[in-house]
Amino acid sequence: MHKPIMTALSQSSRARLTAIRSQAHPFCVVCSPSNPLGLGLDFAVHQDGSVSASLHGHPALEGFQGFLHGGMIASLLDGAMANCLFAQGCVALTAELKVRYRKPVIIGQEMRVRAWITRSQAPLHLLAAELQQEGCIKARASAKFLERNDRTDHKRAG
Repeated sequence: MHKPIMTALSQSSRARLTAIRSQAHPFCVVCSPSNPLGLGLDFAVHQDGSVSASLHGHPALEGFQGFLHGGMIASLLDGAMANCLFAQGCVALTAELKVRYRKPVIIGQEMRVRAWITRSQAPLHLLAAELQQEGCIKARASAKFLERNDRTDHKRAG
């Protein structure tokens, strides 16, 4: 497996992703290196603005025997899309997530999650993601993200 060539653009996007992730997702179960129970995914930023990460599904993430839990699949896809936005300097919350499960994801085999922006007009961002295993798309997602507004987010939560 080859690593993406890091250019100045992808290096600055990577730095932005890392900085925003540490502020906005300090204990995220998908991407935070600080969560001892989390996955700690390290997303690479690609020239086209997409992000990707690879992992092996641990048996503790199992749903049906031998398969990754569907909720974990949704979390991986959602986390990848959030990190894609971080790489663009944007912090946004998931407003809608649609997941299409195509085939079971096998525990213990390498999988790759990738996300990209399909349309962006602040404060709304539309993203897509897919989870692949052995060259086969196992799940796809589309989502709407709304930029975070610290002044009003606490009012919506109550």
